[in-house]
Amino acid sequence: MNIPKYKTILYATDLGENMRPVFRHAISLARQYQAKIIMIHVVEPLGPTGEWILRAYMPKSAAESFTKDNLAKILKKMKKRVEEFYRDELSEEDKKIGLVSDIYAVSGDCAEQVNRHAESLDVDLIVMGTHTDDSFGHGLLGSTARKLTHISKRPVLVVPVQLK
Repeated sequence: MNIPKYKTILYATDLGENMRPVFRHAISLARQYQAKIIMIHVVEPLGPTGEWILRAYMPKSAAESFTKDNLAKILKKMKKRVEEFYRDELSEEDKKIGLVSDIYAVSGDCAEQVNRHAESLDVDLIVMGTHTDDSFGHGLLGSTARKLTHISKRPVLVVPVQLK
C-alpha cells in the first residue's frame, strides 16, 4: 500500500478575514508530516472594463505602463501582507524551523496560477479555502476551488470558510 507523504504543501490564500482557520489546516499537516509550506496569493488581472476606463483617459502606452508599474507595486505589497499573515499565525518554533519556506504573489487567473506553481514547485498537496453558497440548500464549491480541482493533477484539500 502506497501511503502519501507530504513534503511540500502549497497554501493558496486570498488574505480574507476568514482564511486563518484554513491556514491552520496547512500548519497542522506540515507539522504532522514535517513538511514545508509554500504560500501563494494571486491578484486577478484588471479585466476589460478596467482597461477600457484607463484607455479612455490616457494614451494606450501610458495606460499599459501605468498598469505594469502599479501591478508590480501591488504584488510587492501583497507579498508583504502574506508575510505578516503567516508571522501572526506561526509559533516561534515554526518560524525557527522555517515552516514557511517561500512566498509568491503573482497575477493571473487564480486557479491556473495555483496549478502552474504547484506543478513547477512539485508540491505534494494544495490547501485552499472556499466560500460556499448555502442559498440553494446545499453548498456550492467556489469557482476557483472547483476549477482547481478539475485541472490539478495534485491532491487539493478544500477547507470550507465560514462566512459571518
